[in-house]
Amino acid sequence: MRKKLVLIAMMVSGLFASAARGQKPPLLAEKDVAALANELSGETAKRNLEVIATFHRQRGSRGFHAAAELVAERARAYGLSDVQILEFPADGKIFYGTQRSRPAWDAEMGELWEVNESKEAKEVKEKNAEEVATGRSGEWRVTSGEEKIASYAAEPVLLAEDSESADVTAELVDVGTGTSEAEYAGKDVKGKIVLVSASPGAAQELAVGKFGAAGIVSYAQNQKTAWWGEDENLIRWGHLETFTEHKTFAFMVSLKTARGLRERLAHGEKIALHAVVKAGQHPGNYEVVTATIPGADSKLKEEEIAFSCHLDHQRPGANDNASGCVTILEVARTLQKLIAEGKLARPARTMRFIWPPEIEGTLALLNGKPEFAKRIKAVAHMDMVGGGPATKAVFHVTRGPMSLPSFVHDVAWAFADWLNDQSYRYAAGLRSEYPIVAPEGGKEPLRAEYSAYTMGSDHDVYQDSSFGIPAIYLNDWPDRYIHTNFDTAANIDPTKLKRAAFIGAASGYYLATSAGRNVTALADQLMVGGIDRDRQSWRRGNGLSDEEDENMTIQGLQYTSWVADSVKSFLKISDEDARFLSEYLTTYPWRKEKEAMGNGPKERDPKMPVFRRSAEPKGPLAVFGYDYFVDHAKSAGVAEPKLMSYEGLWGSGEEYAYEVLNFVDGKRRVLEIRDAVSAEYGPVPVEMVVEYLRALEKIGVVTEVK
Repeated sequence: MRKKLVLIAMMVSGLFASAARGQKPPLLAEKDVAALANELSGETAKRNLEVIATFHRQRGSRGFHAAAELVAERARAYGLSDVQILEFPADGKIFYGTQRSRPAWDAEMGELWEVNESKEAKEVKEKNAEEVATGRSGEWRVTSGEEKIASYAAEPVLLAEDSESADVTAELVDVGTGTSEAEYAGKDVKGKIVLVSASPGAAQELAVGKFGAAGIVSYAQNQKTAWWGEDENLIRWGHLETFTEHKTFAFMVSLKTARGLRERLAHGEKIALHAVVKAGQHPGNYEVVTATIPGADSKLKEEEIAFSCHLDHQRPGANDNASGCVTILEVARTLQKLIAEGKLARPARTMRFIWPPEIEGTLALLNGKPEFAKRIKAVAHMDMVGGGPATKAVFHVTRGPMSLPSFVHDVAWAFADWLNDQSYRYAAGLRSEYPIVAPEGGKEPLRAEYSAYTMGSDHDVYQDSSFGIPAIYLNDWPDRYIHTNFDTAANIDPTKLKRAAFIGAASGYYLATSAGRNVTALADQLMVGGIDRDRQSWRRGNGLSDEEDENMTIQGLQYTSWVADSVKSFLKISDEDARFLSEYLTTYPWRKEKEAMGNGPKERDPKMPVFRRSAEPKGPLAVFGYDYFVDHAKSAGVAEPKLMSYEGLWGSGEEYAYEVLNFVDGKRRVLEIRDAVSAEYGPVPVEMVVEYLRALEKIGVVTEVK
């Protein structure tokens, strides 16, 4: 049966794909597409990026504030309405839904030296320390034989976020990863600086809390890709724990520096380091820049289509995520200008642009200003959208989770898929009306991928069941320079910025406009999206048991039906058009054969419990720098459920946990939830789902429906 289905799918998908990838643009009138293509500027976006990338944009910091002021100034200059920098207090005590606010963090200086332990050097160090303490001098003066290893002034990424002030001269001790007690056996690290391969925060409780280390030097290789070890000079961003009694400092060093230190220590050499840090947490604010293009319809203007990114990151943070910030700024400039000039009709819905700190700022906005959550009907979220060839980036249009079926993801894919074809034809020397190429940018094809849901940015917040706002997620992955000192403007491609801006602007403008929609054209594009989802489902189904294979089929059919249902209220189409759309999407050739395999979820155990999510708190449980579940489970004496560390075929424990909670709606039985997440991330035992939901019940996140 499966081979037959795959053969039919390949034949039909080829027909639809060739039809969908014509020269004419999808969904929007060609004059609207031409206006966007002509006005969008990758160069303007990159010029803004080059400025933002000069700021060290940590939460609540002076650098973040400077970047926020810059974005607000540009938004005003571009003619946007209601430009504001909203402030949400962050002191470590206030909660915004599931996010415990993290105090602001600023740094003035941070230097790490390897020091000469001669008598003369010690005298000079003591004199310098005395001068610093009395305010006569704020700089470390070099003595003979000393070598500077790290400087915050030169490269802020070297100082781990949430480091505290210190002035320490101490011996360096290698403790491996730093996360296992066995690695400290037989080593005296009290008052010393430890060298670890783990993230500073992961080693902090043992190194500082239990064994009394004075500080940490880390060479953690976070965000590993196939290229992670090729450049030993990369220095990766690191952070300490925000909420801990064991405050300390940490410096990040390259693999090359770490290997040199480790080799010397392994040969018995004594290495002394001098660390000087002026930094620390303080009460502050999450700042969220926002601006609008008001809608034209007297009622629908109260609804909003949002464009989102995240403004915070270490310097330079060019692709992550100055690229997303400047791209939605360029979308805003372009739409505002074209509407003002009469080249685009003013859309019915309001379009809103949001520049927050990642995840925690979005949670502060949606919880602190609940009217925003009510108004926003869909989001185009951009996080890393400008990586040029050197970054090895692959551009993704990422769908939402299966718990939130929506046609908006297929709208974005319609424009991206069409642009794939246009840009490929251009690169291959063929006729292309709309290659969307920037004069100073590359000429490569886009090669965007339509990807299943992955976590890791603000789209997780919008699509959490607390808010239920479908989010288009445009993102690069992999990126060989993510979270490193090499994530610079030099690696950003203006053509990529322009193409991401086009996909976002076209999608957002289409969703913001309510009248004159060609339902047949939309149906064709949703069909293409459905075909791509089915292809992935068939690939994943190979090797599964017949029962799990059939479950994937059933879940896929339900998802497609719900995607069709999502159109009616959003685009205000007629009942007749809605019926046409539903029938069209659920009865194309091989779906009839698939339906023969199963006509809906089976009532395998009607005694399985049903849960309802509590009204508060709102947001995903694992957020930024804080884990709501872990914190509250500890207080309630709840052990970590097995689901949270489960590794499925296509997902990890964090993803299973996110979706299990999202599927809780007061109607689905636990077995139905298990079947849904199994189709999405791979088979999981129902007992794990029950255990997790019972744990959530004990901390008040869900209640059982009796």
